[in-house]
Amino acid sequence: MPQSLRLGLMSIYIAITLLAWLSIFFFRKIDWAHLPHGARNIYIAFTIGFFVGKLLILAVMLIDDIRRIFLWLILKYFPATDTSFASKTGDGITRSVFLKRVALVLGGVAIGGFLYGVTNRYRYQLKRVKLSFPNLPASFKGLKIVQVSDIHSGSFDNEHAVKHGIEMVLKEKPDLIFFTGDLVNNKAEEVKPYMHIFSMLQAPMGVYSTLGNHDYGDYVQWESQQAKQENLEELKSIHGKMGWKLMMNEHVILEKNGEKIAVVGIENWSAKANFPKYGDMKKAYEGLREKNIPFKILLSHDPSHFDAQVTPDYKDIDLTLSGHTHGMQFGIEIPGFKWSPVKYVYKKWAGLYKTGSQYLYVNRGYGFLGYPGRLGILPEITVFELS
Repeated sequence: MPQSLRLGLMSIYIAITLLAWLSIFFFRKIDWAHLPHGARNIYIAFTIGFFVGKLLILAVMLIDDIRRIFLWLILKYFPATDTSFASKTGDGITRSVFLKRVALVLGGVAIGGFLYGVTNRYRYQLKRVKLSFPNLPASFKGLKIVQVSDIHSGSFDNEHAVKHGIEMVLKEKPDLIFFTGDLVNNKAEEVKPYMHIFSMLQAPMGVYSTLGNHDYGDYVQWESQQAKQENLEELKSIHGKMGWKLMMNEHVILEKNGEKIAVVGIENWSAKANFPKYGDMKKAYEGLREKNIPFKILLSHDPSHFDAQVTPDYKDIDLTLSGHTHGMQFGIEIPGFKWSPVKYVYKKWAGLYKTGSQYLYVNRGYGFLGYPGRLGILPEITVFELS
């Protein structure tokens, strides 16, 4: 390769590296809203892929360094040892060259993968879950529920695609619809262009919703505490304007043919230190136990709530519906196996879990945040059928 070309490529690589690092440090200061959506999405996806690629390259190069140390130790203490088996591959190239090529391929795959993931951000998948409960009243056998979570309307850039997902929900003809938090990224104004779409969500027994950690405006600067509170109040009113019953640490009783079940909804409650505990189960439960309702569903945004408070203190909750994790929007999910880096933070991060007789379902999220895509973990609409 000519020296001038080598220097040119090196300069481009250094420039890209610096740009990627700067974008990480100044991510919150960049005015993403005024960048063209296509350019913004590609830029963010490339930057994330670039860093993941570098980590993979470093991992492979670390393997090569360990191999070199291993060979050095063998030759130091056993100089007559033939180490060619660890120095060359069957193709005649050195293992160092082979590992460098593997590292470069992995880096390229990472960048390409995250760029490809941008095309999946509206590729909604239906997850069908059948659950049987001995204490479910006969009148509610066959109850169909649709759960949607983590809409993050401030990230959307395709009204038609968002509407298509809502049409998928309506096609299921659910008896009940539940939304388990994070309607916006930060501000109530983000959902306004999509209110006419989400207002389409209707069900014979109602649409019930809760707040997630992003709905409180905790992650942006406000000119005053009053402005922040006004934003929250506006967001609450939007739930009502769309025909959703926002559950603020309360419960409702649903009745059919004289038989009853309860839906409990609380504000965000997390067992993780970085997320708020606005939820109040004591308040939500006030008077409920005296009503002797045989079956209860809890809407709680953060799945860490399940192990921390629900299973130890509220053993009469039959089914808890959560979201929050998004499955990190990145991972591997194939029949019989699922993995995402988020599992190292949340033990229960996607799909169905059971503790004793209590179930938790963690929805993978309808929208996206940060990374404008989905790689391996697709956006989800969950359809439950209870028996």
